Amino acid sequence: MIQSQFNRTAREALAAKAVDAKARKDLSWQQIADASGLSVAFTTAAVLGQHPLPQDSAEAVAALLGLDEDDTRLLQTVPVRGSMPDRIPTDPTMYRFYEMLQVYGTTLKALVHEQFGDGIISAINFRLDVKKVADPDGGERAVITLDGKYLPAKPF
Repeated sequence: MIQSQFNRTAREALAAKAVDAKARKDLSWQQIADASGLSVAFTTAAVLGQHPLPQDSAEAVAALLGLDEDDTRLLQTVPVRGSMPDRIPTDPTMYRFYEMLQVYGTTLKALVHEQFGDGIISAINFRLDVKKVADPDGGERAVITLDGKYLPAKPF
């Protein structure tokens, strides 16, 4: 039976435990994702407390990280989502995404509505990909793909 959480505490504690195990075992998020059989973005989000893992994935991740049976069960629960408890993030990496939305949020909204109509881009039926590519001017660039299903607003 699917279970859900009603507060973040248990999943936050499990996330901290899992990240500690990841570091102690010198694992990458990709290695953990490979064990789960799911994408690196989804698996990372799940281990960090933002998604439930299917049973087989939860068991594989828990085994790799050395987590116990209770942790395995908790990895399968529907979490209370939201990884930024404060409205404005203070972590520099997370703040830059906030800044990007502050600058380009209205542009994204205008372009989505012009191309699709009134509606939203799903964060549930969603894919995320992060790639590092060479910058032709030197250094590196981050290519972040947010791929969500469009859900039109429906009058009722």
